[in-house]
Amino acid sequence: MESELKTLAPTPSASLPESTMPIDDKRPLLKSDPNTPHIQSQVSNPNIEEMEKKYAAYVRHDVYGTMGRGKLPWPRKLLCTVLKAPNREDEQEDYAHMGGWRRAVIVQTGRFFTRALLFIFGFYWIRKTIRSNDVEGNVNNENESKDQSEDMERPGVIVSNHVSYLDILYHMSSSFPSFVAKRSVAKLPLIGLISKCLGCIYVQRESKSSNFKGVSGVVNDRIWEAHQNKFAPKMMLFPEGTTTNGDYILPFKTGAFLAKAPVLPVILRYPYQRFSPAWDSMSGARHVLLLLCQFVNYMEVTQLPVYYPSQQEKDDPKLYAENVRRLMAHEGNLILTDIGLAEKRVYHAALNGLFCQR
Repeated sequence: MESELKTLAPTPSASLPESTMPIDDKRPLLKSDPNTPHIQSQVSNPNIEEMEKKYAAYVRHDVYGTMGRGKLPWPRKLLCTVLKAPNREDEQEDYAHMGGWRRAVIVQTGRFFTRALLFIFGFYWIRKTIRSNDVEGNVNNENESKDQSEDMERPGVIVSNHVSYLDILYHMSSSFPSFVAKRSVAKLPLIGLISKCLGCIYVQRESKSSNFKGVSGVVNDRIWEAHQNKFAPKMMLFPEGTTTNGDYILPFKTGAFLAKAPVLPVILRYPYQRFSPAWDSMSGARHVLLLLCQFVNYMEVTQLPVYYPSQQEKDDPKLYAENVRRLMAHEGNLILTDIGLAEKRVYHAALNGLFCQR
């Protein structure tokens, strides 16, 4: 369009009056061009009614009006407000420490809608088993007395094996905890708002030094706060760092165990006949499509007792993480493996190369 305007525009007069000189437009529809001052002068003092008559071919007549800035009914205004704001990363702490009726509304609404989404995905019922403290093989029981108070029994963080993005939906519908997410998530419409309501901690993946240390400190503080304060949101971490096919359990990262607080282990399984809900080596769009094609999907949840670290485990986060991992493998009949995210990327690259050759 700019090239057409240049072609049609006559050569500007050298004695152009001052009154017809163009004024600055903070939101121009077209980039300003010094070779077309007569066009800019025509819109220096615009009258909307006259312009709509003169440029009738370009006038919008839908409900959103000129430039999409027309008056909207209040339901649409509310929806736009929810989708747009707030998208600033520095507001996350306000949500993380929100209390009272506002947090209650957010939590209950979030739990309802995430459970409804699981229902749409075919998880009409979820089988949940809660193990008691006297389960054989629970290695932490021998280090703690039986008369612990309710405050001491409160875990600071939920740790779970990671099988699919569906894991996040389940934990949101169950306890609506806080997660660690990419910093870019905070800027997404609606998703960013939900993540802030969850009190998520944002991390910049490209940064490996100072940012990592800062995030680690925030995670530790939040875990300890959740352990001490029953009104604080629990943290939810996937120590494996990536998803598996559900039969294996990868080595644990130590981030969830640095705070030396008790943890609540949760094991997720997805029994299936045709399509596995595990999101291991498939694109997201294809996975969602095949998941919806399966009319009924199944999820089994096993919640283990709160694991209390011994003094030796508190002094050695790697030992703490490994003992919890072995406990979850034993209770969930999972296979221990030494491979991790790096090997998964190599496998994906090999698969992509193989299918590209076909």
